[in-house]
Amino acid sequence: MASLIFLRHGQAQNNVERRLVGRLPNVPLTDQGVAQAEYAARRLANMDVSRVYSSPIQRTLQTARVVAQHNSVEVIQDDRLIEIETGSFTGVRYDDLVASQGDVLARFYENEAVPAAPGVETFGSVRERVRSIVRFVLERHPGENVVLVTHMDPIKAMLSTVLAIRPRDMYNLVIANGSLNIFLEGEGRFSLGGLNVMESSRLVRAW
Repeated sequence: MASLIFLRHGQAQNNVERRLVGRLPNVPLTDQGVAQAEYAARRLANMDVSRVYSSPIQRTLQTARVVAQHNSVEVIQDDRLIEIETGSFTGVRYDDLVASQGDVLARFYENEAVPAAPGVETFGSVRERVRSIVRFVLERHPGENVVLVTHMDPIKAMLSTVLAIRPRDMYNLVIANGSLNIFLEGEGRFSLGGLNVMESSRLVRAW
């Protein structure tokens, strides 16, 4: 049985500012984000991880390199794990967006275009690229435990696919920074091994 472990990057500066930064460069982890990555790396140390794949964005690469160093494996960058394209919403604070547009990003999960923000990627597009990287990893690393360091919405896309959850029901689900989300694969079928696995004291804190 193989394990695909989707790890959301540790807390980054945009998470503190509650700002949509999409694929912008130069958005590093905070000190807390580094600590979250180190905690995740320690949790993975007994899982015999064979490889780490990562989104090429700075905050995910920082997280992936911490995990790889603790587990003596290499990091491979793959664009299929990249953050969603946020179009003209890039740089906007969440609270300002909600104040001006309401829950406009709910349309993203409905797989619809977002007229107020040209260029925003659809959830359907995210699902397709996540399915592609999953097929690739299973073919390349059969029966192995592989970590995929990515962002919130690619992890939601995997959950939606494996659990047959309607995309619109994913809107209010939060995948915590630095959390492990574990999918077990055997004979071509997936089961959920863990969701939002993280240091227990964080369970009572706001994300």
